[in-house]
Parts: sequence; C-alpha cells; structure tokens
Amino acid sequence: MKWSEFFTSSIGKKFVMGLTGIFLITFLVVHAGVNACIWANDNGEMFNKAAHFMGSTVVIRIVEVGLFAGFFLHIIQGLMLEFQNRKKRGIGYQVSFGNKGSKWYSRSMGLLGTLILLFLIMHIYHFWTPSRLGGMFGIHELQPVTYDGKEIHNLYAEMLTVFQDNLLIVVLYVLGCISLAWHLMHGFQSAFRSVGLYNNKYLKMAHAVGIGFSIIVPLAFAMMPISMYLHWVE
Repeated sequence: MKWSEFFTSSIGKKFVMGLTGIFLITFLVVHAGVNACIWANDNGEMFNKAAHFMGSTVVIRIVEVGLFAGFFLHIIQGLMLEFQNRKKRGIGYQVSFGNKGSKWYSRSMGLLGTLILLFLIMHIYHFWTPSRLGGMFGIHELQPVTYDGKEIHNLYAEMLTVFQDNLLIVVLYVLGCISLAWHLMHGFQSAFRSVGLYNNKYLKMAHAVGIGFSIIVPLAFAMMPISMYLHWVE
C-alpha cells in the first residue's frame, strides 16, 4: 500500500486521529500548567510572564502553527470518520444495546468534538486574537504591564475582564470543559490504540491514566473562569 493510499484509508485516518490526539493532549498539559499560574495570587505576574514566554519564543510560535494544523486535521479527520461510520451503519440495529455495546460518549465523539470546536472559537476570540492580532482589523489591544523594566501584554487583566461579573461566559466555558472531559474519556486511550498500542496491559494503563487526565485537566480549566468570577483571584 502506498503512503497516499494509507492516509486516505480508514486505518490511516484513525492513525492520524491518534497522532494528532496525542499531540493535542500534550498541548493541554502545557496550557493547563501556564494557566494555573493565575493561582499564584501575585496580581498575574507569573501568568503574564509565562504567557509572554509562550507567545514570544520563536520555537514555540512555530509549534503554535503546528498546533493549529493539528487541531484542524484532528477535527476534519474526526468528522470524516463520523460520517463514514454513520454511512456504514446505515439504518442501524433494530435493538439498541446502549452502554452495553459502548459508552455513550464513545458513540458521541463527533457531537462532543463539534461542541469543543465552538468552545475553541470562543476561546480564540477572547484571548488569542487580541494577544496576537491586537491593533489590527479593528481588534482591541491588550493592556501593557511592566516587569523588570520590560513591557509585555497584560493577558491576566484580559482574563479578569472576560470572566469577572460575566456569568454567561463562565457557564459557556464550564460547559466547554465538560464536553472536553467526556471527549477525553474515550479519546485518550483511543489515541494510543490508534497509533498501534494493542497490548492489553498498556491499554488498561492508558485507560486508567486517561480517566484521571479527563477529570483533572478539564476541571483545572473550568476552575480558572470560576475562580475569577467568584473573585478567588484578583
């Protein structure tokens, strides 16, 4: 089989989904670590410095391009697989096995992925756009803040503006994090299986780690807007 045929086959698409999924899981760890700096309660200094490092380092900016490519590739392949699976199922089974056959979230990866995409668009609009494109196309610029004589973007102040006293936005972010949790519940171990991990011992380990990951990381993300809305951090 040629490489071009492999990547257009069902197995190839699942392999790409798994590979991009692992890449995005790694991103979630880094992103959660940076965002967790808000709990330093130092008026956002640690968070702003970490965010500035991530946005100004050349290597990380290059990785950022790959990240966007990974997101879109993951989404496109996911939708293609979802349509392909629905087409194969056709009318479907006369008897529904429900969760006996598979968990509802494993059967709803397309829906959960779409909800996460909508959440991602909102997140990019709130933070990435003013951070990277502020001052262009009529997009507002972030406030500046100075540390050690160096002026950088005050992304922390932007987070306070978005989340404090804005319950609807906080609720939408929390719902996005819940969708992410359910998506990861199946997607974490599925990603490793898709790239060739078939040993039952390691699959069970990946499943156990995946459950913990799909709870802890989305919970950490959800607690950030909640903490700001409730003024636990200032």
